[in-house]
Amino acid sequence: MNAISFVHEQLTANKQYPKFKAGDNVTVNYKIVEGNKERIQSFKGDVVKIQGTGFTASFTVRKISDGIGVERLFPLYSPNIDGIVLNKVGKVRRAKLYYLRERAGKKARIKEKRV
Repeated sequence: MNAISFVHEQLTANKQYPKFKAGDNVTVNYKIVEGNKERIQSFKGDVVKIQGTGFTASFTVRKISDGIGVERLFPLYSPNIDGIVLNKVGKVRRAKLYYLRERAGKKARIKEKRV
């Protein structure tokens, strides 16, 4: 059993991401495949929720694009995620920020936590 787990650990590269939670502003660099070309696309926004544990964990990022709210769900351990950059640490009191969906403008802002 040790040999199987050793080989599994060697083949699966564990990526190191910064610790983030709901309310943080992150940039997710995601690999996009178009035909035979591959490029990296950035998605910058606020983390609305983190759900699941282990390899089934995923997180939702929300941004405002041309006045329209766009949410995207990313599997945390997806091989298509090139990297996650933590931009700001938000000051929130909830784990799921669904209330941001009804808000717009300055009401939808999240205060930054002072360090």
